[in-house]
Amino acid sequence: MRTPVVYDYAVIRVVPRVEREEFINAGVVVSCQATRTLAAAMALDAARLRALDPHVDIETVERHLDAIVRICRGDSDGGPIAALPARARFHWLTARRSSVIQVSPAHTGRTDDPDGLCDRLLTRMVLPPPPPRA
Repeated sequence: MRTPVVYDYAVIRVVPRVEREEFINAGVVVSCQATRTLAAAMALDAARLRALDPHVDIETVERHLDAIVRICRGDSDGGPIAALPARARFHWLTARRSSVIQVSPAHTGRTDDPDGLCDRLLTRMVLPPPPPRA
């Protein structure tokens, strides 16, 4: 069994009409200093988003969500923010803003299994829950 590590995460939200304050969860961003990890995973449910705003530009939203993933990876096409140290990128990504793409407050957790943490959080916080057992 591994020694537990501390991590921070935030949920990426899409707020198609900011004035209405309605949103759907579309992804997560995870930072773990012990494993030197900064990762993001996205799963945009276009049908749910269109239920909030039938005129939302899905392609633009997807492009912005993809930019978050590129920034986390430190890709050269992620812009100047992608060149910052990982922890600075996490803080930049989780800064409060009033825009179509918003981020929940950062939360802290501990895990003894950091591999796949981003996908587990995506399943728990973003993807639809499984149907109830009969």
